[in-house]
Amino acid sequence: MEEVESMKHSLASIRAATDDFCEANKVGEGGFGAVYKGRLPDGREVAVKRLSRHSKQGSEEFMNEVALIAKLQHRNLVRLLGWCLQGDENILIYEFVPNKSLDKFLFAPVEQARLDWPRRYQIIEGIARGLLYLHEDSHLRVVHRDLKSGNVLLDATMNPKISDFGLARIFGAKQTQGNTNRIAGTYGYMAPEYAMRGFFSVKSDVYSFGVLVLEIITGRKNNILLHSGAIEDLPSDAWRHWNNRTVMEMVDPAVRESCSANEVIRCVHIALLCVQDDAGERPNMSTVGLTLKSHSVNLPSPLQPTFFPCGEDNQGGYLSSHGPRLLSGNELSITDLIPR
Repeated sequence: MEEVESMKHSLASIRAATDDFCEANKVGEGGFGAVYKGRLPDGREVAVKRLSRHSKQGSEEFMNEVALIAKLQHRNLVRLLGWCLQGDENILIYEFVPNKSLDKFLFAPVEQARLDWPRRYQIIEGIARGLLYLHEDSHLRVVHRDLKSGNVLLDATMNPKISDFGLARIFGAKQTQGNTNRIAGTYGYMAPEYAMRGFFSVKSDVYSFGVLVLEIITGRKNNILLHSGAIEDLPSDAWRHWNNRTVMEMVDPAVRESCSANEVIRCVHIALLCVQDDAGERPNMSTVGLTLKSHSVNLPSPLQPTFFPCGEDNQGGYLSSHGPRLLSGNELSITDLIPR
């Protein structure tokens, strides 16, 4: 806690660094609050995250988050530089990452072209390294619980950095799974066992990673898709292409002509294994990292993932993409339940 205390900043110093939270310095805003660009007295550029006053996070939870992030040091994680807890202000100070979050590149037609296939493969590898550190290589075992394209930032060289640890949980040395009655995260990235029953583990993050890999390959969000009258999500669409041996048809047109077919097919194979219904059938991140580096690693054949639409009321249930019950597009939504 001495190390954490040394990172404390006064509210006055943060106001000075951001020109009193000047609107011109605002670089992002979401359900968690706003992010401002600032400059510390020593000249360092920083990102100042001013948590919403309507946030349900109390001071104890905030300090737990600070203590957690302060211990995590990896080139593929956003680094925490300081914090402030004063009055009703809860503020985190991060290293400034000059480029936007991954979703701002993947899903914007103008920006997509900046992500050629080698960069996308590099981003996939970097996210995998960051997760491996959280799950196995740090002195803590951390489950992120909200891995998504909006929580991956890109630095000046397009190196990915996992951010936003507001929902993260630390596991004990012998603990493999936790559960909660408060499902918080982003539908579409949630593993079935977490979305439906509140069970989470490192394999929940692996599921989210699989969805993220498919988004990077296709340049499409994991929204509900309609194909030949049937309802699909992105994993189901990937399975259909995998089964029909038409994987290259799902690749983002911006990189389809220049990408490595072998790398794409391998990434889709990994992604489908990551989104298996049974958490025990998903690979761990050490296996994923090894597979991305070496094409000599043999992978098992994936099974068809289950499609389960979930709405804002979390009343969705498991639904096979080939099952008898279909819902209209108006009944389906993918939403941030408790965004940060």
